[in-house]
Amino acid sequence: MTATERRERQRAERHQLIITAARELAESEGWEAVTTRKLADKVEYSQPVLYGHFANMEAIRDAVAIEGIAEMAEQLRAAREAAPASEGVRAVCTAYLAFAAAHPAAYQAMFTLPTKVKFAHAETPAPLRAAFGEIVSAFGPFDDRNAALAELIWGSLHGMAVLLRSGRIPEAAQEQRLDLLIALFANAPA
Repeated sequence: MTATERRERQRAERHQLIITAARELAESEGWEAVTTRKLADKVEYSQPVLYGHFANMEAIRDAVAIEGIAEMAEQLRAAREAAPASEGVRAVCTAYLAFAAAHPAAYQAMFTLPTKVKFAHAETPAPLRAAFGEIVSAFGPFDDRNAALAELIWGSLHGMAVLLRSGRIPEAAQEQRLDLLIALFANAPA
């Protein structure tokens, strides 16, 4: 390994260390607690080193969001592939809600906090395209109708996740809500 390759590997490792530390801080203390000072202390590098990797805290949060979206895409894919085709929508919905509940700070970065990550755009990151593609795939091949169904169910799942997390809807009724949601989409006109 050349010195240049070693430096590039170390830089990539530091970059990932910053993302992981920001996510851990956010999950344990909330995003308002994630400051450059706290983050620099956690990763044991100076604040200028952080800024050598990311322009600002928003860029760090966006990196956490993209990493979270990649993880969610993998979980959606695994759930969809493990389920019979007739249960694909339910499997994806259940995996989506489980991810949101298990990773609240990452989910906030992904879908509720301000971001510069482009959605539904030519510059949309591959992990976001993959996650959306898994929702579409639960309905069948990628076409305009299935993409529209995916957008609608994604919006519904997002609302359920946020309302559940904030205590505005009871967790005990989650399965009933999911049954009703899936039934609505199962009866969607072609």
